Amino acid sequence: MRISAIVVAAGSGQRLGLNQAKAFVEISGRPILFYCLSMLRVVPDLTEIVITYPDGGEVRTREIAQGSGLELPIKLVRGGIERQDSVRAALEFTSAESEIVIIHDAARPLAESRLFIECIAKTRHADGAIAAIPVSDTLKQVENGAITATRQRAGLFQAQTPQAFRREILIRAHQQAAIENFAATDDADLVERVGGKVAVVEGSPRNLKITTREDLAIAEALLRSV
Repeated sequence: MRISAIVVAAGSGQRLGLNQAKAFVEISGRPILFYCLSMLRVVPDLTEIVITYPDGGEVRTREIAQGSGLELPIKLVRGGIERQDSVRAALEFTSAESEIVIIHDAARPLAESRLFIECIAKTRHADGAIAAIPVSDTLKQVENGAITATRQRAGLFQAQTPQAFRREILIRAHQQAAIENFAATDDADLVERVGGKVAVVEGSPRNLKITTREDLAIAEALLRSV
């Protein structure tokens, strides 16, 4: 089975306030993107990797990819305005021979390789599979600064990446979303909307998404603890 990987690395990182694209920010001396690519070295059956890069970031993205130790074909695609635009653009560059596409956000540099392997394994028997962790905090619905309801957390999960899907249904889901001008924050939502069945694999609290400088500090601490 042929598998393509998409690494979404086109985020601007404005909330980090470091005046550079998020994927290029360093943790323990290595760019965030480096860690994401290094994880893919041990994922079986991968045949290619498509990386979306931010405006002006093609050269730096290529440098990081060349230094990651990957021996697979790597394609670079300029990202879009929104994450969904970037994934759709990258999909057009995946091989038509690939049966599965696995997508990962570069902003999650601490994802374990087993998450990729397990998502792919589940997708062999479903339309897709995502990493997710159970919601542990009490959920409050708030309007105008006041609580209007308390939501039961039983059965609720917090989605992460990687997320893997059958290439055919993923393309159809993105095409339908473009027709309907529908925006989603993850690809599983798009696949669900066209009737796809998406499985869940147990994610990891370590697989945090880097958004703020506090997240960078946590990631640094987690890397030192390994």
